[in-house]
Amino acid sequence: MYTAEQQKTLDLISKIGIIPVIAIDDAAKAVPLARALVAGGLPAAEVTFRTAAAEDAIKAIAAEVPEMLLGAGTVITDEQADRALAAGCTFLVSPGFIPELTKYVIDKGGLMIPGTSTLGEMEQALRMGLEVLKFFPAEANGGVAFLKNCAGPHKNLKWMCTGGINAKNVNEYLGFNQITACGGTWMFKGKNGEDLIKTENWDEITRLCREAVNTMLGFEVRHVGMNCQTREEAAATAQRFTALFGFPYKPGNSSDFAGIGVECNHYPKLGKLGHIAIGTNSVERAIYQLESMGVEFNYDEYVAVKNGKTIAIYLKEEFSGFAVHLVQK
Repeated sequence: MYTAEQQKTLDLISKIGIIPVIAIDDAAKAVPLARALVAGGLPAAEVTFRTAAAEDAIKAIAAEVPEMLLGAGTVITDEQADRALAAGCTFLVSPGFIPELTKYVIDKGGLMIPGTSTLGEMEQALRMGLEVLKFFPAEANGGVAFLKNCAGPHKNLKWMCTGGINAKNVNEYLGFNQITACGGTWMFKGKNGEDLIKTENWDEITRLCREAVNTMLGFEVRHVGMNCQTREEAAATAQRFTALFGFPYKPGNSSDFAGIGVECNHYPKLGKLGHIAIGTNSVERAIYQLESMGVEFNYDEYVAVKNGKTIAIYLKEEFSGFAVHLVQK
């Protein structure tokens, strides 16, 4: 059902992972706000049509911050859909399921992500050829547990969830592989509950976005790999760690482990001295974020893929003789 361009947009939504939901009263603030989001690692927004400034805000962002992935939210009429598409939106989101509006957008060639809250609504959307749907309000409607039940008969369904999602529970949602992204507003709230858009505190918005990205990715050191020259050397090294520190010894096909933190390779792999494995909640989202920072990846060697998704990959850069690779937690 989706065109190649629409699928590209959906893939990008998934890679970004967190889509800020913006209700803006002053279109003059739209561009600095968009730049703050980009700087924080979240170059996307669902600009809601709850305010009169939405259309002008979308136009301004589309013209001056073209790297932003722009969506329109709270679209409930054909007229709003037309205005949103003309203003420069790439996707449209409705709070609830309106079959006539959904069909109208599809017939115009637009990418529609209709709001759904029941399995019946989801199945109606599926019959219209849509597989990525909004789940709203997520927390009030049973959250991840409800969606896992819906996923039982519908393995091809994916959801963008909003409503009650924040820094504390976002990974609950993103940890389920049929949830493609989450929408939220928590990156616009200050410590005392102030509206950071109204106070124009762009630096704090950037900081909160970066904090949200780091929470989503959950980077941590998983293990250090040593480049042994032979299988025998690797076994002896791992067993020495076991003898000294009580780590369990785990022999493998290409390396032996002492516990979970020490890997002894049977033969030299990437890295002059060895490698450091960095675990992450999502290798694909981590690749997207790091590449946006100029990091290059080695797509030619030691790339692991499972169910169509990258679960391990090396950076091209070495750190004091150590290669670094990302690994799916």
